[in-house]
Amino acid sequence: MNAVIAREPGGPEVLDGVLRQLPAVGAGELLIKVAAAGVNRPDLMQRSGAPLPPGAPDILGLEAAGTVVAVGEGVSGFAPGDRVMALLNGGGYAQYCIATAAHCLPVPAELDLAEAAGVPEAAFTVWHNLFELGRLQAGEVVLIHGAASGVGTFAIQCAHAAGAKVIAAAGGAQKVEALKALGVWRAVDRYEEDFVEVVEQCTEGRGVDVVLDNVGGDYVARNLAAMAAGGRHISLSFMQGAKIELDLLLLMRKSLSLTSSTLRPKSSAEKARLATAITEQMLPWLAAGKVRPLIHARLPLQQAAEAHRVLEANENIGKVLLIPDSP
Repeated sequence: MNAVIAREPGGPEVLDGVLRQLPAVGAGELLIKVAAAGVNRPDLMQRSGAPLPPGAPDILGLEAAGTVVAVGEGVSGFAPGDRVMALLNGGGYAQYCIATAAHCLPVPAELDLAEAAGVPEAAFTVWHNLFELGRLQAGEVVLIHGAASGVGTFAIQCAHAAGAKVIAAAGGAQKVEALKALGVWRAVDRYEEDFVEVVEQCTEGRGVDVVLDNVGGDYVARNLAAMAAGGRHISLSFMQGAKIELDLLLLMRKSLSLTSSTLRPKSSAEKARLATAITEQMLPWLAAGKVRPLIHARLPLQQAAEAHRVLEANENIGKVLLIPDSP
């Protein structure tokens, strides 16, 4: 099969197409013929030389969708021919991949199979962070930074499906227009506006209940200033730095909580638990058309380097997918 690896740590140019044997399916696993693979920032980190988790393959790709070809011993609930979308430990940039069956989701009939490759990373991230850690409820207000990203656009739709209001921040007029098209309560151009002032105006001084932040750095203190009493701040990433200063008096006075998580290092059992919750809670939204992965581009697998350049330049509005040739 054709696959893509990083031949050495470096920029997008180090991504190479290689020929590999089809992986053997083991107990509790599925062999999937890949219709599309999602491209994510942890892929960029892996390509740049970040250490791999134990057992991860050198083939990149943390999510994919496709058709089940074979099932391993002990697998129930999936059979050859089923359409699935999978959270992977790696291996998605290929014509075939191996997935833990418990980390897979059935693809609703209403969802295009390739499009479904843009769901797993976003769904697992959004469900755990926005709804489990953030405890977002109907009628509440959430501030989402990096809102034009794959995760951000998915989070907006899920928040709406849950009955919440969204203030969404991104950079540039094109991204702001895309956020407006998703129906956000207020879109903020971070190049032109101060989101703290916008929140103050929109909420009449009350603040937001939840912040989903991928910026870090000095944004955290500004987020806290924009939060309502009892607010929950969730850090997904720290593109402007992991080191921050906090005013603990403000946290205590407003009864704020700060938490965070990252998906790839979670245990297999925890990912399986999340998959069950997503199947029960989120898949009905997808089936009803309330939530859809927003797709920025579908590129051939051999253009993986271009896909990485798009993400690194922060050009994407939604997900970038890689489409392998038919074997």
